[in-house]
Amino acid sequence: MDKIISTIDDLEDRVGKASALVHLKSIDHLDAGALHWLASSSLMMASFGGDDGIGVTLGGGKPGWMSADSRQLHIPTSTVDDPHMARPGSGFGSFFVIPSTNELLRLNGWVVDNDGDTIRVAIEECYLHCGKALIRSEFWAIVPDTAPPAGADQLISAARFLAFGTVDDRGRADLSPKGDPSGAMVQVSDGTLWFADRPGNKRIDSFRNIVTQPKVAAVVIVPGSTYFVRLTGLARIFDDPDIRARFMVQGKIPELVTGINDLKVEFAESEAIARACIWSATEAPMGIEPAKIAIGHIKLNKSVEAQKAAEIMSAPGLVEKKMKQDYTDNLY
Repeated sequence: MDKIISTIDDLEDRVGKASALVHLKSIDHLDAGALHWLASSSLMMASFGGDDGIGVTLGGGKPGWMSADSRQLHIPTSTVDDPHMARPGSGFGSFFVIPSTNELLRLNGWVVDNDGDTIRVAIEECYLHCGKALIRSEFWAIVPDTAPPAGADQLISAARFLAFGTVDDRGRADLSPKGDPSGAMVQVSDGTLWFADRPGNKRIDSFRNIVTQPKVAAVVIVPGSTYFVRLTGLARIFDDPDIRARFMVQGKIPELVTGINDLKVEFAESEAIARACIWSATEAPMGIEPAKIAIGHIKLNKSVEAQKAAEIMSAPGLVEKKMKQDYTDNLY
């Protein structure tokens, strides 16, 4: 097996560095666009992390199932599959899903309080995530399936989406969406679960965290099903050419793969997914404009560079056109 990627320099040599524009899209609070997104969202996937590791769970319901202000989320514990994970002081990483919408709203921060009724999360970072993971997984191109899989192995074989949770050595949590066709999403061999790194924004937050602290967690799902597999273990990043070749899609071989060993696997049904009914909607809610939200976040950054970028991107239809082109040209 070839070199294990163990330093940030090695990572950036292989993946490259994120553009300045990527970081300009991030804000430290919830603006009007983010609050509208949360009010329209039916499903949250969230990670909670600390010194002892990280866990991933789901929350959700009909739109309005949780509330927020510019600085905090207020999440009823009754809407979260595993509310005990949200311990005060825990790092929080998440993304929020809107039915029939490929983009995601990613929020990171810290759990301020969990009184048994409400989880309060202080927001430290907010940004719009591109739609590539959901497009690769054909997340919305399904018929809802309520029949349970035979077990964890069958679900893993059919999986098309993964929410990958990591935490750094200071307890800051991150949750990254991953999507691929069945068979190319995750593979298990010799007790190690593998998945590929696909083209994205090059923030490589998950990879940075693994380098400093290898404890990880994930939720694996088949879009359309309320069942999931949750796993925990220790992750490493590899550039092994034979393993990378197993994940070839559309003639493209990924640059890196992640292997998780010391696996602990749990097969269960998510009450949050069942309540959310996200695959029953035929179209996105009115007024959701991902491109407009992304531009709004850049405008909130007061640097000269950000203001110049916002001015250029404000041309009617430009961002939408660029997003569609990126989804076509750089999916793999």
